[in-house]
Amino acid sequence: MTASTPTTGGRGQGTREAGYEPDPRRWRALWVTLVAGFMSLLDVTIVAVALPTMQRDLHASPAQVQWVVSGYALTFALALVTAGRLGDALDRRRIFLLALSGFVLFSAVCGAAPDITLLVVARLAQGLAAGFMAPQNSALIQQMFRGAERGRAFGFFGATVGISSAAGPITGGAILALASGADGWRWVFYVNVPIGILAVLLGRRLLPRVQGSGRGHVDAFGVLLLGLGVLALMYPLVQADSGGIGRVWWLFPIGAAVLAGFVQWQRRVVAKGAQPLLDPRLFSTVRGYAIGAGVGTLYFIGFSGVWLVFALFYQHGLGFSPLRSGLAVTPFALGSACAAVIAGRLVDRLGRLLTVCGLAGVIAGLGGTALLLHYVDLGIAPWVAAPVLFLGGIGGGFVVSPNITMTLRDVPVSMAGAAGGALQTGQRLGAAVGTAALPGLYYLELGRHNDYRGAVVVALAAALIGMVASLALAAFDWQRDRLIRPRHRKCPQEVANSPVHSRQS
Repeated sequence: MTASTPTTGGRGQGTREAGYEPDPRRWRALWVTLVAGFMSLLDVTIVAVALPTMQRDLHASPAQVQWVVSGYALTFALALVTAGRLGDALDRRRIFLLALSGFVLFSAVCGAAPDITLLVVARLAQGLAAGFMAPQNSALIQQMFRGAERGRAFGFFGATVGISSAAGPITGGAILALASGADGWRWVFYVNVPIGILAVLLGRRLLPRVQGSGRGHVDAFGVLLLGLGVLALMYPLVQADSGGIGRVWWLFPIGAAVLAGFVQWQRRVVAKGAQPLLDPRLFSTVRGYAIGAGVGTLYFIGFSGVWLVFALFYQHGLGFSPLRSGLAVTPFALGSACAAVIAGRLVDRLGRLLTVCGLAGVIAGLGGTALLLHYVDLGIAPWVAAPVLFLGGIGGGFVVSPNITMTLRDVPVSMAGAAGGALQTGQRLGAAVGTAALPGLYYLELGRHNDYRGAVVVALAAALIGMVASLALAAFDWQRDRLIRPRHRKCPQEVANSPVHSRQS
């Protein structure tokens, strides 16, 4: 299989590349993948608002019901890189459709679960299916689109990521409000079934039938090392609410050591001329990949945790219902959706500068919201903060999709699945850190001073630290790109002859 030559997608370039014929159904196929991706990411947060009713109806303990959320996040993260590599080696379309079918099936099992044990098992399986589906999304975009169109497609993908993360609380609250009464929480899962079945049927018709590299061998020992390393890092974080960090903190250094061993093993596999699970040269020779992965991980540390903090503040501190609490943060989701689509059209011209401006907007929006919630009368503070939160959402829309585009744009299509899986694994780890640390800081400050205002300010300030670090990394990349672009930009032929591309040809 000949490696695709990535481009920077300049103006006027469109999708005209040697050896590439655009699929006339590509935009309709994109919407199938976006709907599936939206469901899988929404399920990370939508279930959280239904936990109290689940616990009551199923007579579960707090530790048991927490696994409904944390178990899904854990298996989701564990599957990403392996699933991406399998898609590269075999058939992305088939793996996507099988994973989507499994996600629909296990959603139905979750909704029908008669006890907490079956619910947790079904959620673990649902997260695994979502993890196999997610890297195929970004890989299919790279496969179906080129040039400026790829930036637009990733713009829609970024909007999906931003909206699904922010819309979880309001969607869950709306479903609980409509399906009130006993077992109303089951519709949080059942809603996936009709949408998912339609997506499977459309996907069978619209998704392109393109085989992978034909190299079906998967590095089994690499899968084991990566899985153990991610598990060791994720497990204490997903158990943070029940004291997991304090009890099993020793898993962090073990996980770091195992991942270091994984890197060394992958280098050894490459040196032998075999196919690695995740090629280390992605981080060393593919322009922008390493920094883009770092920017995304640091951003998601703050981005993912703030929604839990807002939910705690609005529901416990101000007595809002889940639906009203979700409505209070909707401006961010709206701003993010609008900006992400626009960002897909601007990323080719502005590059990393777009991410820098977006991060500055998020920091200004969340920082301003924290100050307003602290100083303005609580009766009107959430609504006064809405325009500022909308500003933060616009900034967020200029972060996620441009960063995904710039991180993956020079990755060979034959490695797109593994690269997208690794990128999302970093984001999932960042999200796990944020969702464990920020609510923990909120409760710590609340316990010390019994001050809801102070608690939300401390937690949001901690979120801003991760975003400032992400901004510093993005600004460094932007300045470096300005310095080297005039003299050292590679032409497409040079990119095609780089070690990663030649190995995959």
